[in-house]
Amino acid sequence: MNDKQKMKEINCKHKVVFLLLAFQLLSFMGNIGYAEIQASTKCTAKESILYDRKLDDRKAIPELLLNDAGAYRKDGLAIVQKDSMVKLNIFYALAERVVRYRVSFSADATALFRSSLSDFGVYVDIPHQRVSMATNPATEMQVPFLQGNREYLIEIYHIYQQAKVRITDLQTKKHAELCATNDGTGGCGAGTLQKGFSVGMQWDHYCFGLVSGTSFLVKRITVCALKRKVKVLLYGDSITQPEGYFPTKTFPESWTQLVIGRLKGNAMSSGRGGGNISMLSEYIRNELPHIKTKYVMVTIGTNGGNTEENLTALIDYIRSQGAIPILNNIPCNESGTQVSNNAIIEKVRRKEGINGCRFDLPTSLAGDGKEVDKSLMFWEDYTGSYGWQIYHHPNERGGRRMFEQTLTDIPEIYR
Repeated sequence: MNDKQKMKEINCKHKVVFLLLAFQLLSFMGNIGYAEIQASTKCTAKESILYDRKLDDRKAIPELLLNDAGAYRKDGLAIVQKDSMVKLNIFYALAERVVRYRVSFSADATALFRSSLSDFGVYVDIPHQRVSMATNPATEMQVPFLQGNREYLIEIYHIYQQAKVRITDLQTKKHAELCATNDGTGGCGAGTLQKGFSVGMQWDHYCFGLVSGTSFLVKRITVCALKRKVKVLLYGDSITQPEGYFPTKTFPESWTQLVIGRLKGNAMSSGRGGGNISMLSEYIRNELPHIKTKYVMVTIGTNGGNTEENLTALIDYIRSQGAIPILNNIPCNESGTQVSNNAIIEKVRRKEGINGCRFDLPTSLAGDGKEVDKSLMFWEDYTGSYGWQIYHHPNERGGRRMFEQTLTDIPEIYR
């Protein structure tokens, strides 16, 4: 074989290899929709997709409850019925997350994107070229590039006390961003420390609907955790969601933020105010499988519902996801219900051979976990309505004590 023939054969082999690689790449992109996901959701390498669905009429989407708000078409979900809300029936409580909608609007449309409990809402007003959050007073901005029949990416972030809305014109790449910070009152009634500013915690399911105008089209919905890998995930109720009631100026002193700070951000929390183990068992299943973590720390029981059986089932589930469970004692409260709850928690810890933090000790007067030290708690005075005086949400002093207890009881999470 002469040199010319050899060169021809080499070139031919290179072409075959190139074609094979090209076909593999196209097949790969076709299977996972990577190119389309990048264009429509802009997920970063640090994020983890919790939910991602392209909307069309080809396949049923049972987790989206339409409530007669619209119907599927080949190009997306067309919302035409005013004052009816579509609900993504998946419970999320993660404190660092974002939902992204790929949408287009009629020129006369105003759309609402809100939480299922209406504690948070965002209006996109096309005729007036305005985006606003439903705070009091409203947090709003003018968006001069908003117009009908253009495709937009709407991103709604929940990052502890901060809510952020970002809207991007997918054709021109122009974007606008609106932010608001939830500033808690630090107590209730006579115990209120300040007026505060309510933005909302985005409880519990994502919803959207048409407020006025002809229609809007939703082409894709994506929910992401803002971190795909952390050392510790903290789960619980309002005690693990201090961002809802803490004044912003002292929020960094809450126990969850002190733990996260000690870990240099290598952690996230997922707390739901008013939650019990039944609720936690629901939303942990929608989050934990998508986030790689070494430890899952649970502080649950202040709102009742704990049993040996359901706590054991929760521990089993955490282990099934490849994580090490940590089950904490709940802090002291005004009713003393932590005593019986912590007896169950400690029994489960012994039986399962797991570790936990004794949050009842640093929040009690005598350090024995029995009577609450009210100076370490926010005072929630409901005597004018429900007749209650509640002391079970640790303030910045209680938060510091709880954090210090983690250094003693569960130092392994910091190593």
